[in-house]
Amino acid sequence: MASSCHARSISLRNLPDSPFTRSPPLTSGFFSVKTAVRSLSLNSNSSRFSSKRPKASMAEIVTPKSKGKVKVFDTEEDLAVSIAKYAADLSNKISQERDSFTVVLSGGSLVKSLRKLVEQPYIDSVGWSKWHVFWVDERVVPKDHPDSNYFLAYTEFLSKVPIPAGNVYAINEALSAEGAADDYETCLKHLVKTKTLDQSQSTRFPKFDLMLIGMGPDGHIASLFPGHPLVQENEKWVASIKDSPKPPPERISFTLPVINSSANIALVVAGASKAGVVYSALSDVTNSEVLPVQLIAPEGELTWFLDKGAASKL
Repeated sequence: MASSCHARSISLRNLPDSPFTRSPPLTSGFFSVKTAVRSLSLNSNSSRFSSKRPKASMAEIVTPKSKGKVKVFDTEEDLAVSIAKYAADLSNKISQERDSFTVVLSGGSLVKSLRKLVEQPYIDSVGWSKWHVFWVDERVVPKDHPDSNYFLAYTEFLSKVPIPAGNVYAINEALSAEGAADDYETCLKHLVKTKTLDQSQSTRFPKFDLMLIGMGPDGHIASLFPGHPLVQENEKWVASIKDSPKPPPERISFTLPVINSSANIALVVAGASKAGVVYSALSDVTNSEVLPVQLIAPEGELTWFLDKGAASKL
């Protein structure tokens, strides 16, 4: 179905039911330390920082294969500091080149990792008016539902930064999962046509400037789960799923070709519960089942942001 792509307010107090619109140091047999950077610790209780950007304690490791850059941080706090600088620097670079900076978010703990962007110096220095925000996947639930990725992003991030409401693209949750996926894809195609969203010259899929995504403890990315047929979808831009192994069952998701057409992917993983999957994804060990996270191979640059827990088995 055609999408209207009209602007709507991101206020959760009055969410209209219109068609899809815009809204709101490690060593092992496999790895070696490449560089290490140390800095002064940060006061996590302070909501204001000096204009001098904080730095994070970090080690960069080299994998046996070309699987992107892998950065490991002493703490999740250091990881969040680095993610903010990474996103802000990329935003400033691309915003100097054109009028839009297209950013894709996932749900879960990823949004928490963006918390430093709402503090100084970034809250005042980032060109927020050029940001266009999308979701790599979404649950087909009301926007004020606890399971909504939009609700999480709005509460923790979008409500705290001056991104224009018309630059935030949420699904139309009033539609079926299939209808919402088709609607979202239609709007993406419209944005490609109007040059708001870039397009890969090699794959013809949309080319987002930055994907900030997390990974589940089973190795899933977006709503692409291990062993699910949706992982093999290679024609659609946005697909629906009605039998998600993780509730809620009805969702929409970007397909793997769309994810891999990105200019930049930041894969943010924290916590020891995901260490085994991180090891499987980055080592030379061959598994009987290929996990969705192992299929990430972007046209552009892939950077892993790990805390010590997630990297503990490397």
